[in-house]
Amino acid sequence: MVHPKGGEMGHHSIPSRPKMNHLRIILGSSLVFLILLTTQYSTTNPLLARRVSDPLRAAETVARCRQLALKAGPPPDFHDRTASDRFEQGTRPTLIKNAKIWTGKKNGTEVLNADILLDKGLIKGIGHLRDASLRVYGKDLDVVDARGSWVTPGIVDVHSHLGDASSPALSGAEDDNSLKDTAQPWLRSLDGLNTHDDSYPLSIAGGVTTSLVLPGSANAIGGQAFVIKLRETKERSPSSMLLEPPYNINISFPNPNSPPRWRHMKHACGENPSSVYADTRMDTIWAFRQAYNTAKQIKERQDEYCSRVLSNDWTDVGDFPESLQWEALVDVLRGKVKVNTHCYEAVDLDALVRISNEFKFPIAAFHHASEAYLVPDLLKKAYGKPPAIALFATNSRYKREAYRGSEFAPRILAENGLTVLMKSDHPVLNSRYLLYEAQQAHFYGLPANLAIASVTSNSAEVMGIGHRIGYLAEGYDADIVIWDSHPLALGATPTQVFIDGIAQLESPYAVNKPDTFQKSPKVPNFDEEAKKAVLYEGLPPLAPKLKYPLESTIVFTNVTTIHLVVNGAVKEAYGGSQLSPMTVVARNGLILCYGHQEQCPIDIKDINATYVDLEGGSISPGLVSFGSPLGLQHIDQEPSTNDGFVFEPLRDYIPDILGGYSSIIRAVDGLEYGTRDALLAYRSGVTIAVTAPSHNRFFGGLGTSFSLGASHKLEEGAIVQAVTAVHMSIRHSSKLSVSTQIAALRRLLLGSHEGDVGDSFKDIIEGRVPLVVEAHSADVIATLIALKKQVEVDTGKDIRLTISGGAEAHLLAKELGEANVGVVLTPSRPFPYVWEDRRILPGPPLSNNSAIMELISNNVVVGIGCEEIWSARNLPFDVAWAAIESGGRLSKELALAIGSTNVLRLLGVSSDEMKVDMVATRGGDILSLEGKVAAILSPGQRIIHLFDEWA
Repeated sequence: MVHPKGGEMGHHSIPSRPKMNHLRIILGSSLVFLILLTTQYSTTNPLLARRVSDPLRAAETVARCRQLALKAGPPPDFHDRTASDRFEQGTRPTLIKNAKIWTGKKNGTEVLNADILLDKGLIKGIGHLRDASLRVYGKDLDVVDARGSWVTPGIVDVHSHLGDASSPALSGAEDDNSLKDTAQPWLRSLDGLNTHDDSYPLSIAGGVTTSLVLPGSANAIGGQAFVIKLRETKERSPSSMLLEPPYNINISFPNPNSPPRWRHMKHACGENPSSVYADTRMDTIWAFRQAYNTAKQIKERQDEYCSRVLSNDWTDVGDFPESLQWEALVDVLRGKVKVNTHCYEAVDLDALVRISNEFKFPIAAFHHASEAYLVPDLLKKAYGKPPAIALFATNSRYKREAYRGSEFAPRILAENGLTVLMKSDHPVLNSRYLLYEAQQAHFYGLPANLAIASVTSNSAEVMGIGHRIGYLAEGYDADIVIWDSHPLALGATPTQVFIDGIAQLESPYAVNKPDTFQKSPKVPNFDEEAKKAVLYEGLPPLAPKLKYPLESTIVFTNVTTIHLVVNGAVKEAYGGSQLSPMTVVARNGLILCYGHQEQCPIDIKDINATYVDLEGGSISPGLVSFGSPLGLQHIDQEPSTNDGFVFEPLRDYIPDILGGYSSIIRAVDGLEYGTRDALLAYRSGVTIAVTAPSHNRFFGGLGTSFSLGASHKLEEGAIVQAVTAVHMSIRHSSKLSVSTQIAALRRLLLGSHEGDVGDSFKDIIEGRVPLVVEAHSADVIATLIALKKQVEVDTGKDIRLTISGGAEAHLLAKELGEANVGVVLTPSRPFPYVWEDRRILPGPPLSNNSAIMELISNNVVVGIGCEEIWSARNLPFDVAWAAIESGGRLSKELALAIGSTNVLRLLGVSSDEMKVDMVATRGGDILSLEGKVAAILSPGQRIIHLFDEWA
C-alpha cells in the first residue's frame, strides 16, 4: 500500500535516545513498541497524551520528520549482503575462468587476468580462485571458460524508453508521453512499463543489463523514471524488473534507520515541450518555476511542521502537510532525486542551471545537450556538483537545436573535467548497439577508459547505483558480459550475458574474429578538427577549399592495398600477399599508375607534385548512400530547409498544372548541395548519394544520383545521373490497404498510361530502369515477387525489381534469389520498429546468419542503406560491421560492393568504371577504426580533394 506522502515514507533514522538504541521500526513492528515510543514523548510533555490521541500516528509522524534530513543512497552495511535482493531461487553458481576483466576501477584503467565467481546474484570473488575454495559447490558449479576473452560489467543505459515506447510500436502501447499538462511530476514510467517489448532480448544480446526508463520529453516535467534490469523474471511483472525502486513502490513503512533510495525524474526544455503545447521557451521555463515554487512552499510547510514536532511542540500541530501530486518534486528539493534533463542549446542549459540555483537542487545529467561542449564553464555553475552529459555519438542536426552537435563533444567535455555518458534514447537508437555509441566516441577522441566507463561505471554512478552495478568487484551484482573482442572493437558482440548471475543467451552463436580484434583499436587523430568545432561554435567549414584540377599531380606513398572496380565488381588490385607498400600517382581525379616506385615513376616535369603519405593506408571505391533524403533537406524537422513531400496520388488531388495523375516528380529538381550531413558523409568516404523524392507512402517518383562533394548542381560531375529508378512504397502503416496499393501498382505496370507516368513505367517494362519498392513485410515482398512474375509473363519481358527496407526479406531469401530481385537492406541491422518489421533475423549472438548473410547466401544482390541523413557518414562502419558479423564469410571485396557497386546497380545508376570516385585513407582502410579519409579522387569532377587542407 502506498502512503499518501509517496516516495520517502518511513525509511529515515531516529537519533539515539536513552533505552532505544537497540530498537528498529519495520513494517509490522509491534503496537507495543510504538506505544512505548509515544509514551516516552508523553512523559516528557504531559500535554501530548491529550493533544495526540493516536499513539501510532504520533510515532509515525516523528519517524517521518526524522527521515526528511536523511541523504539518499545505500545503507552503510550494503556490502555485507550475502545474497542479492533480486536473487532467483534455483540459480546455479557460475565460475568464469581465464577472463580479461575490465573492472571499472581506477577510472576505468584496471584490467585483471583472473576468474570470477558468481553466486546468489552476486560476484563472490575475483582472482585466481583455487579449487579448494570452490569445493564447497561440488557438482552444482557451472564453469565457463572465457579463454582470455574480455569481460566487462553489464552495459548501463541512462536514457531509455524500453517498455514505455514498445517495439513493435502499437497504438495501445505508447506510454512514454502524456499530453495533459506541461509539468506533471506525479506521473511514473513504471505505470506504463510493458513487459512484452520485443526489445528486451535484443538489447540483452548487445550486453545491456540495466536501463533507466524515462518518461518522454513532451512535458517540461514528464514524471518519475525507474531503473530496470532487462531479464525476464519468474513473476513476469514490471515491478519485479525494478532495481532499487523507492521504498514506497513495494512497502509503505520500511526501516526508518535506512537511508532512502534514489528516485529519478525527467525534465525537458527547448523545442519538444514548446512544440507540443504551442508554447515558447519562456512558457516552459515559467512552468518549471511555477512547479518548483509549489514544491518549495510545501517543503517549507513540512520543515516548519517538523521543527515543531521534533521540538516536542504538539499544540494544534494538525496533519503533516503533503500533496501526493507534488511529493516527488519536494523530494527533488530535498536532494533525494536524480534529475535527468533533456536540453540541447546554451539558452536551455543556462535556464536550467539558473533554476537549479534558484530552487537549490542538483541536476544529475543533461541529456542530448548538443551545445554542452561549447559551454563547459556554464555547466559547472549548476547547483551542487556539475551534471554529467549524456550524448549521442553522431546523431545530430535532425532539428534546429541539434544543429551544432559535434562528434567531438564527448572528448571536449571530458577534457573539461565533465563526466560523459553515452545513451540510446531507445528506440530512437536501438539500445542493443549502445556500446557502438561508445566506440564512435572513442574513434573521435574520447579516451578508451572513459569510453567504456560512459556506458558502465560512470552511468551507474550518475544514476546513484554505482554501489552495486557498473563495476566488477566482490559484492557487486552479477551483471557481466563476455565479449568476442575488445569492447571498443567495431562489432564487439557478447558471447554470454549474465544478469543477477543468470545466463541470458541460450546457445549463443559466436563470431570468428582475428586476434587483432582483442586489442583496443588505434584510432585517428582529430585534434585539429576538435579545436575547430569549438572555434566555429559547432559549425566549422566543411566544404573543400583546395581542389587539385587538371595537370595537378598527387603522389600517394606507403599505400598498403588498393581496390578498383573491374567489370562492375570490386577487385583487389594490390595488397594481401604483397610485402612492401606501393606508390599511387593520380592526376585529374584519375589513378595513372600504382606499384613500387620504380614501377610508377614521376615525370621529370612533375617535380612540383604533391606527396601524401598514407602511412599504411589504402585506396578503395567511394561508398554510396541511399535510404534517407540526403540532398533534399538540411534539417529534418525544419520545413523551411527541406524540399518537402510530393503529392500522394492515392489520397491527394494532383493539380492540373502538374499534369494530374499522369505526372511524376523528379528528385533531381529539388537537390540541395552543401548540406552539413552530405559534407560529413563525404569526409567519411561516402562520395555519391542516390535519393528518391520525399513522399508520404505509396508513390515517390524518380530518384537521382549526385556527388556529395559538389558545391552546386551546375558544377561538372555534380549530377552523376539525373534520373535513376522509379521509387514507390507499400506499407501496412498507410491509411490505404496493402491490397489497394498492390492493385494500383499492378495497373501502373500493366495498364495503359499517358504522360510522364506512362513513360516511366514503359521504361520499367522495357528493363531500362528498375522499380524500387520500399517494403518490409515478408507478405508484401512475396506479393511483389508474384506480381513481377505476372508482369513478365504478360509482357514477355524481364523487369528489374529492387526491394528497399526489407526487414523481413530474409524469410524469402531463396525466392528473392530465384526471382532475381535485389535488396537494399535499410537499416543494415534491422529492428522491429513496427508490426511488419517484427520478424527480423537478429544476427549473432542470437542467430548464426545476419540478414545480409542470409540473403547473400541465397544469391541475392544486396546493398545497404541508411534511414536518416545524419547516419550517412557512418556507412563505412555499417559496411565493416556486415563483414565482421559474417565471421570471415564476406570478403573485403564483397563488403565494399554492398556499400558501393551493388547499390548503384540495384538503384539503376550506370557505372562508368573510368569515373568511379576513389577514397584514400591514412593509417588503415576505409572499413577500419584505424583509418581516416585523407583524400578523394573524383574523375567525374576531374579534381582531387586533400582533406588535410580543408578549412
